Parts: sequence; structure tokens; C-alpha cells
Amino acid sequence: MNYPGKIDLHMHTRVSDGTDTPIEIAERVKQAGIELFSVTDHDAIKGCAEILLRRVGGDPEFVPGVEFSCKDEEGHYHILGYGYDVNAPAINAIVKKGHSFRVSKLTKRLDYLKAEFGFTFSPEDVEALKALDNPGKPHIGNLMVKYGYAADKNEAINKYINGFHSHNEHVRPEEAIDAILKSGGVPVLAHPSYGRGDELILGGEMETRLRKLMGFGLEGVEAFYSGFAPRMQKEMLDFAERFSLYVTAGSDYHGKNKLVLLGDNNLPPPGEYPEGLKRFIDRVCGDRYAT
Repeated sequence: MNYPGKIDLHMHTRVSDGTDTPIEIAERVKQAGIELFSVTDHDAIKGCAEILLRRVGGDPEFVPGVEFSCKDEEGHYHILGYGYDVNAPAINAIVKKGHSFRVSKLTKRLDYLKAEFGFTFSPEDVEALKALDNPGKPHIGNLMVKYGYAADKNEAINKYINGFHSHNEHVRPEEAIDAILKSGGVPVLAHPSYGRGDELILGGEMETRLRKLMGFGLEGVEAFYSGFAPRMQKEMLDFAERFSLYVTAGSDYHGKNKLVLLGDNNLPPPGEYPEGLKRFIDRVCGDRYAT
């Protein structure tokens, strides 16, 4: 197989919390020389459907993606899904469920900001937030800056919004994994070493987490990631080899919302790709890279 030399399988558009439209991000990918990419918006597949409709000959290879924000009694998980059918009922149902939870959390966050700090917004701006595909903290933060409640988005999030702790419902990891599998996709654990906030999950704790998720049907781990230290990357590659898991590589690009560049994932040259990554490419691309 003649594998692609530049891969980025984790990026976000305006459909979730990025700053590029799906079509803009596809063009940026081409300009960056990335040969295989995926868009993984939070709890949303609308951007992928748009890119699939607009593709023309000569475009980089594209794999539909998604990132589900999940939680159960033991913690938070971000579950990536790749290569699913965008029209499959299962993936669309879980996207709809995740969106409803996000809108509910948005309302509670706005209520918290009003009760704790007296921050209020016009009905029109609130409705505009609720009309977004996946409203979240960055969107509220930008609105707070507009109203003069914070100097910038980061201050809004860190000083005010993060004070809200919700016991809202979340998509459970087994639900996300099941929906991805039923839609013909590959479920992968995103940036595995990172939990919620500054939480690090390593060693035995990571093994326990992986075994549980594998019991639900997890098939891969994101071992090449922009925010990983060498130790984290090596540990995930070791786990992938030990458990015969697929390996993926992603930057977590969000446009201007994060200081992360497209293609920034510490991926080695194709001759040094681990077997898990080769098998993943074979799975989602078929014979596209056959020599």
C-alpha cells in the first residue's frame, strides 16, 4: 500500500465550535497538502454531508467523521466515529439526542450566568444561540464579549462559564459506539490520555477504561494527537498494539478558536506508520492507496 504522507482525522467546523465553514476547511486541507482528512464536529454530521456533496475529482481523500461528547458514572469520554453512512438512522438519531442535550445545557448555563453575575442577553441573541447546530461555551463566550461582560472569549469561559457544573443528561459512551457501529462506522477514543479539564488518564487507569469501552465495541484510539507528549503517544501506541486496536491521527483543529494548525499531530513518515494506522486506512479507504 502506498499510504498518504499527510493525514488529519480530527478537525472542527462552524457546525460545532470551529471558525471555518465545511467548504472552507476542505479548501484549507487541500492548501495544506493533507491527503486524507476527516471532519469531526461535536455531536453533528451536517458538515460531513455538505463536504460529500461538494467533492470533485482531485480533492483529498475524505472520511466522514463525528465526535460525541459522552459521560457515564465513571467519567467523560470523547468518542470519534469514522466512515459511517451519513444517511443511516442510527447515527442521525444519536446526533439528534446529543443536540437536544446541548440545547438544554445552554439554557441552564444562561440561567446560571444571570443568577450568579446578572448577565443577560436579548431574546433575539438567545434564540440565535439555540438555533446553532451545536451551541457550546465558545458561542456563549463570544456573546459575553459582545455585551462587554468579558474582555475576550477565554476570560468569559474560564472566569465565568466554567463555574457552572451541570448534572445534565449526556450521550453515554455505549450509545455512541453502538450508533457508529450500526451505521457502518469505526468507533475510536479521542485524545485518550485527556479526561475532563486537566485530568490525565494513564497506565492502569487507561487500561481499565479501554477494556470497558472495548466491551462496548470500541475499535481504535487516537494515538497521534497535537497535544500529546511523547510518553502519551507511546503509551497509546503500545495499547493499540497489545489490544489490536486501530490507530488514528488528528490535530483537533478549530480554526481561530485554538492555536492548533491543520496536520499538527506528530505523525511519522509513511514507512514508520504503525500497523494499527495502516489497518485503519485500509478499512476506511479500501483499495484507494493500493500500489
